[in-house]
Amino acid sequence: MRVNFTVNGRRHEADDVWEGESLLYVLRERMGLPGSKNACEQGECGSCTVRLDGVPVCSCLVAAGQAEGRDIVTVEGLADFARRRDDAARNTAQSTATAPAPGAGISIQQAQQWQAKGPDSGTGTPLTGDPRTTDPRTTDPRTTDSRPGEGADLSPVQQAFIDAGAVQCGFCTPGLLVTADEMLEHNPSPTDADIREALSGNLCRCTGYEKILDAVRLAAARQDRTEEAV
Repeated sequence: MRVNFTVNGRRHEADDVWEGESLLYVLRERMGLPGSKNACEQGECGSCTVRLDGVPVCSCLVAAGQAEGRDIVTVEGLADFARRRDDAARNTAQSTATAPAPGAGISIQQAQQWQAKGPDSGTGTPLTGDPRTTDPRTTDPRTTDSRPGEGADLSPVQQAFIDAGAVQCGFCTPGLLVTADEMLEHNPSPTDADIREALSGNLCRCTGYEKILDAVRLAAARQDRTEEAV
């Protein structure tokens, strides 16, 4: 059968799709998008998470035919999705002369200018900078966590994962990023319980989760601080 859908903002068509073929298989093998990982194929680990019409789903459990006419965002399209979301929020704010709606996100450049500070939740080691007190307009670029140019094609939540050191083997990271991005869009000021609940379907066998929690907290703090400044 033939399946038509939108992937990362672009229309795609997949031919000769058999009835039992998963969306994960189509994305990886037909679309050439390997970011969504093929791990358990049972919806247990969350490594294959994508957004289907805005909702995080395990693509290994979605039949390709179910994606007909629908909108899909994978980790490869997360940065562009964040930009489009940010642009839409900015246009809305300009037209209504109000601040962006909660969860609208921030620009890639703003996210890169922030740093984390305070003790690391896992080791107690102090980090550099503080998203609660550092002004993104005056941050010295020589003291940022990222090298110049690094993260140019990253979404704010992706940059936060880098700055917080939340990646080890990286196999689970795409699913965590997609899930965290969706949570922060709808809940820009999550509690630790909110974060744990949102990520409960994503398994990580390396980090012990503390760095991942730090990354989501950092992304939320950057987003919240920027919205206050608008």
